[in-house]
Amino acid sequence: MSKKRKWDDDYVRYWFTCTTEVDGTQRPQCVLCNSIFSNADLRPSKLSDHFNRQHGGVGGHDLNSLKHMPAPSNQRETLKAFGVASHEDALLQASYQFAYLCAKEKNPHTIAEKLVKPCALEIAQIVLGPDAQKKLQQVPLSDDVIHSRIDEMSQDILQQVLEDIKASPLKVGVQLAETTDMDDCSQLMAFVRYIKEREIVEEFLFCEPLQLTMKGKDAFNLFRDFFLKHKIALDVCGSVCTDGASSMLGENSEFVACVKKEVPHIVITHCLLNPHELVTKTLPTKLRDALFTVVRVINFIKGRAPNHRLFQAFFEEIGIEYSVLLFHTEMRWLSRGQILTHIFEMYEEINQFLHHQSSNLVDGFENKEFKVHLAYLADLFKHLNELSASMQRTGMNTVSAREKLSAFVRKFPFWLKRIEKRNFTNFPFLEEIIVSDNEAASIGAEITLHLQQLNSFFHGYFSVGDLDEASKWILDPFLFNLDFVDDGYLMKNDLAELRASGQILMEFETMKLEDFWCAQFTVFPSLAKTALQILVPFATTYLCELGFSSLLHFKTKSRSCFNMNDDIRVAISKKVPRFSDIIEQKLQLQQKSL
Repeated sequence: MSKKRKWDDDYVRYWFTCTTEVDGTQRPQCVLCNSIFSNADLRPSKLSDHFNRQHGGVGGHDLNSLKHMPAPSNQRETLKAFGVASHEDALLQASYQFAYLCAKEKNPHTIAEKLVKPCALEIAQIVLGPDAQKKLQQVPLSDDVIHSRIDEMSQDILQQVLEDIKASPLKVGVQLAETTDMDDCSQLMAFVRYIKEREIVEEFLFCEPLQLTMKGKDAFNLFRDFFLKHKIALDVCGSVCTDGASSMLGENSEFVACVKKEVPHIVITHCLLNPHELVTKTLPTKLRDALFTVVRVINFIKGRAPNHRLFQAFFEEIGIEYSVLLFHTEMRWLSRGQILTHIFEMYEEINQFLHHQSSNLVDGFENKEFKVHLAYLADLFKHLNELSASMQRTGMNTVSAREKLSAFVRKFPFWLKRIEKRNFTNFPFLEEIIVSDNEAASIGAEITLHLQQLNSFFHGYFSVGDLDEASKWILDPFLFNLDFVDDGYLMKNDLAELRASGQILMEFETMKLEDFWCAQFTVFPSLAKTALQILVPFATTYLCELGFSSLLHFKTKSRSCFNMNDDIRVAISKKVPRFSDIIEQKLQLQQKSL
């Protein structure tokens, strides 16, 4: 029987540790590549040869610290103590990282095993050799594995959001919107806004299908059940911004009634991104007929495949670069303004095409009065698009949004005065085609009537200038006139003290308004709380609109039966999964099951 070699602590200089068999035989194991050698190789020359040949003699470790490091009880803990990931940890981490990228790019789960892994194996075989290919082959990337990884990461992200909501010093704001996907399934999506440390954070909350009916009560039940499921009281919500059908999520809907019954002091706001619909409702008869004519022309061209192909060929034949006509949709409010501009800019070419196709729409389309009405509508909806686009950003609060709406409405009197003088400078398309005083007088009267109606509707519907004079210190506590504040107002002393601080003034000038008040929570908690109660509520459902765009990537014909909630959360959430914690829990579960 050959003599058994003994382990020496000096062998750690070659990045080896010792594993002991059941019979007491000691065998060296490389902590860099996980290779285990025989007892006969337990000698400096063999270990040094492997270290230099396979790992380039990589140094940098402290021998004394390695010598005195306590030996863990199992292999994985030994490697972890040396700061080196075990082979099993590396495989899991690679699998999770790919699943994360797969969800972020909104790709189908099968892309891993059908495309990415085969390509990676071929590249490894050609560039790195068969050993590297064997290692890559062990990375689990099947459809089911990717699906489970995304589910686990989604739950981790959700847990982080829920922890933040519970820790928020103020009630959170929620935005809620509903849409119908390609399977005619109604999807309810929600985002949340809360305070974390020194900033306001916006995060995805959920996207859940309404299974049977699509009433306001159904939306409320789904909304309430989400919070109950996660053991959070519904009164954590301080405000809800809604959008959608008035019967379902409108200000007078059953949903709003149920929410107010459950949380009486909650603030309900309606999305301010929908002035287009209000404008359409206030259109005089002739202008409304012109808009409907545009819709019929679009449907004639785009709704029939042969007409669409002929339309494209016709534009190529006459030497004009083809421009895509957009369908008009109610949900995507910007499309209405874009199609009116497109129709006006291509008016002559579309008119020729309608003649060529002998369409019965020709008579109404080439009417001079229609073209004048079209020009006004294109100009007006272009102004509305610019207004809506200015409010399309993260962090938009009700104060800023209503200031923009107020500024827009205040332009109406100036427009009306110019129109009285036959000056159409604010309506460039209309100014381009008006050639006679009769035309100017006729369209001027219609525009005047419409803008007057629109002005009154805007004030009633959107409550422009909602912030009262005594609360405007929120916008600028340093320039605000304290005389507007009642002497009995308890926070007047705090305002005076805040205004005296030069350091706080510098912070105000360099920080966003929301971040400035978050930073004052420790110094002036009453002022900060009052200000943030105004600034936290959502003004629009812009984030839900972005979420619905992502929904189109996940809900396709090939993925129609697919549950999207977890994928959407990983794709659009700003939070990153805690990979180390997820992998640790995964390995613990595997060990318990053995």
